[in-house]
Amino acid sequence: LTEAPIVVPTPGPVTFTSQNIATINSNYNICVVDMNNDFLDDIVGVSANNIRIHTQNENGTFTMTNYPTATIGGGFLPSWSLAAGDYNKDGFNDLLYGGGSGVTFMRSNGTTMGFTSVTDFTQYVFCQRTNFIDLNNDGNLDAFSCHDVDPNVYYLNNGSGVMTYFQSNNALTPGAILLGIHPDGGNYGSIWVDYDNDGDQDLFIAKCRGGAGTAKFNELHRNNGNGTFSDVSVAANMYDPVQTWSSAWADFDNDGDMDALVGASSTSDGSHKYMKNNGNGTFTDATAGTGWDTNTSTSIEHIAYDFDNNGFVDVMGGGNKIMYNQGNGTFVPFTHGFDVSAVGDLNNDGFLDFQSGNTIRISSGNSNKWLKLNLRGIQSNSNGIGARVEIYGSWGKQIRDVRSGEGFKYMSSLNVHFGIGTATSIDQVIVRWPSGIVDTYNQVSPNQKLSVVEGSTLGVNSYENSVFTMYPNPVKNNITIAINTANPVEFTTAEIYDLTGRRVQLTAVNNLNINVDDLSTGTYILKLTDSNNKNYTQKFIKE
Repeated sequence: LTEAPIVVPTPGPVTFTSQNIATINSNYNICVVDMNNDFLDDIVGVSANNIRIHTQNENGTFTMTNYPTATIGGGFLPSWSLAAGDYNKDGFNDLLYGGGSGVTFMRSNGTTMGFTSVTDFTQYVFCQRTNFIDLNNDGNLDAFSCHDVDPNVYYLNNGSGVMTYFQSNNALTPGAILLGIHPDGGNYGSIWVDYDNDGDQDLFIAKCRGGAGTAKFNELHRNNGNGTFSDVSVAANMYDPVQTWSSAWADFDNDGDMDALVGASSTSDGSHKYMKNNGNGTFTDATAGTGWDTNTSTSIEHIAYDFDNNGFVDVMGGGNKIMYNQGNGTFVPFTHGFDVSAVGDLNNDGFLDFQSGNTIRISSGNSNKWLKLNLRGIQSNSNGIGARVEIYGSWGKQIRDVRSGEGFKYMSSLNVHFGIGTATSIDQVIVRWPSGIVDTYNQVSPNQKLSVVEGSTLGVNSYENSVFTMYPNPVKNNITIAINTANPVEFTTAEIYDLTGRRVQLTAVNNLNINVDDLSTGTYILKLTDSNNKNYTQKFIKE
C-alpha cells in the first residue's frame, strides 16, 4: 500500500494551535458568543434537552455549566443554523434554533442563566440561515429565518419579549412588514448589512437555485426606513445566478461602504463574485485580478473578519484556507488545515480564534494592534445589533456593522473587532446606534476592550429630544418630566441605567415625577417607555 502524502499547511500571517476540550460534546456545537454580558466570548452547545455553556474566564480557562431545557424534537433543533441575541432584554443572550421543520426560541431566565423553550411556533419552516435583527427599529430584537421552499418568515417582538409569526408574502396581515421576497424557495444565506449607509439594515439573500426562474437569482432588499423593503437586486447589479449558500460583507477596501464577496457553493452556476460598492447604491463586479477569480475552492460558508489584525478584512471560505486581504485590492490564500467554524476571541488576547466540535483553534497572534468593543443598547436593542461602528486613524477609516448571524450556519461573536496594524493610536471611535444616538470617543488607546453604553458619551442635555425634557439636571431628589405638547405621549415606565449598562432602577411614571433618592452620586441614563412601547432616553447627573 502507498501511504497518502502528508499535507503541510502553508504558513500564513497568523497560525493556529488546536486544543481539545472533551466536555464540548453537545449535538450542535456551532456558537461562540458572550452569553453573560462580561465581554468574554463563551462556547454554547445545544442538545435536545440541554444547553451547555463553557463560560470563558479572565485567565483564558472555561467553566462548564449545564442548563436542562424542555426536550426539543429534531426538526426544531439548530440542524441548519443558530443565532443569538438578547431579545427579552434581561442582560443575557437568548438563542434561536433554525431546524428542518421550524424554529425554536430559547429565552434566557435572567440572572439564573437558565432557559425557557418558547413553544408558540408550530408553523412549518424549512429553516436555513436565522438572524436576530430589529426589523422595525423600535428598539427590540425581532427574528428572521430564510425558508428553503416557501417565502421567508420573520417574528416581530412586541417589546415584552413576545414574538408574533409572519410570512413575508402576506403584507396584508395586521402589523406585517413589507418584505418583498420572491414567493419561490431557495433562500439560504441571509445577512443584514447597511450597504447604502443610510443608518438602517438592508437584507441580502444568497440563493441556492430553489424553485424556478427568478427564484435562483440572489436578492438585495433595501430597507426604506418606514417599515417596508424594496427589491433592488437588478438596479444594484446584485441580481446574479451564482449558486451560493452565503456571502461575506465588509468594507474590504476601507473606503467607507460595505462590499460583498458572494461565495460560490458550486461551480455549476458560476464562481465567486467580488462586488465592489460604488457608494451610490450600485455594485461593480471587480473579481478579476483579486485572487477570487483563481480561487476554485467552494463552500457553503463564507465569513469576513480581520484575522491577522492588519487593518483589512479577510475572508474564510472553502479549501481550509483564509483569503488574506493585502490592502491593495488582492487576496492571498493561506491554508490552515481546518474549515469555517464559529469565531470569537477565546483567550481574550485581541486576536480571533475558531471553535468547531470539541476543538478550539487559538490564534498565535502577531505584533499588530487591535480594538474590541462591547455594545450595550439602552434605547436601541440590548446588543446594539444593527449599529455602525467607525474608527479613524493613520489608516483612514474602518467600519463594522453589528450582526447576529454571519455565513450560513454558525453564530459568532457579537463583540466588534478591529485590527489596526502597526498604528499606535486611534484618533476617534464613533458608534452610530439604530436609535440615531451617536457616541464618540477621542484618542483611544489600542489593544483594549472598550465597553460602550448607548448615550454614555453624550453631554448632559446635548441630545436633542423632541418628545420630552427633564429638570432639574443635575438632580438631588426628584426628576420632573415635561412633555412637548406638540408631540404628546403617555409615559408608562422609567428605567435608569448606570454607565456600565446595568439597570439600577425600574419604576412606573406617576405624575411625571421620578424619585432618585436611592441612587448614588454619578451619571446615569434615563429610559422612558410610552404606551406604544416606544423608548426615549436622556442623560442626567445625580448629585
